Amino acid sequence: MNRRRNLAISAAAAVLAGVLIYCIHELQLRQIELQETVQVVVPVRFIPAGERLSADALGMKTITKAAFMPGMVTDLHAVAGMETAVPLGRDEPVLDWKLDRFRLLPKRGESTFQIPKDYILSVSNGLRAGDKALVYASGEGIESGRLFPEPVTVAAVKTPANLEVDDPQHTGLVSRASGDYEQLYLSRRDANGSIDAVNLNLTEEQWLRIDNLCRSGKVKLVIAYVPDSHENTAADAGKAEEVEVS
Repeated sequence: MNRRRNLAISAAAAVLAGVLIYCIHELQLRQIELQETVQVVVPVRFIPAGERLSADALGMKTITKAAFMPGMVTDLHAVAGMETAVPLGRDEPVLDWKLDRFRLLPKRGESTFQIPKDYILSVSNGLRAGDKALVYASGEGIESGRLFPEPVTVAAVKTPANLEVDDPQHTGLVSRASGDYEQLYLSRRDANGSIDAVNLNLTEEQWLRIDNLCRSGKVKLVIAYVPDSHENTAADAGKAEEVEVS
């Protein structure tokens, strides 16, 4: 009787030991798997340039740590709401340089100000939302010159009907995001209306300087469009091609 009991206890102990060894083995494999892989953010569909990312357009994908590259995004919620600067392929790991955070919103310390029409002497016809602009002052009692040393960001350019001035078929923001600077140039020529109002992202000090200068009506602003570095590079490349052809 005791012999049977000892055999049963030994068998049960062996089974329990086997189960314990199996669980430890699985746990170790799981830990190794977690150590050797990483979750990255990927689109669940093709996303064109200039589109605002939504959470349902993104997912997570497991890749090996050996395949992980600096700049790959691992937090889905951190990039939801950002704009794509270039097209993103389905299941392609998202890189942070391919995204832009609300380029038209003011930075920290800035606010968006609509410049009164009475304050403006002239506005460049090519000015569009997202551009950089230089602000000049001209009028009585001052020497004409640049008001701020650095360009400011244009938040919006509106028509008298309160519509954004742009080419409705090929918006400038999408053309810039796609790197299609030829189309960006064309979109500046094919606009849907004349400029009636300009919104600029300014610091409080910048706005107060404008207001103090212009509220008397003797000094007015000249707002000039400034091409960004990518547009200048594209233009230089176009000139080089013309030289080669000629």
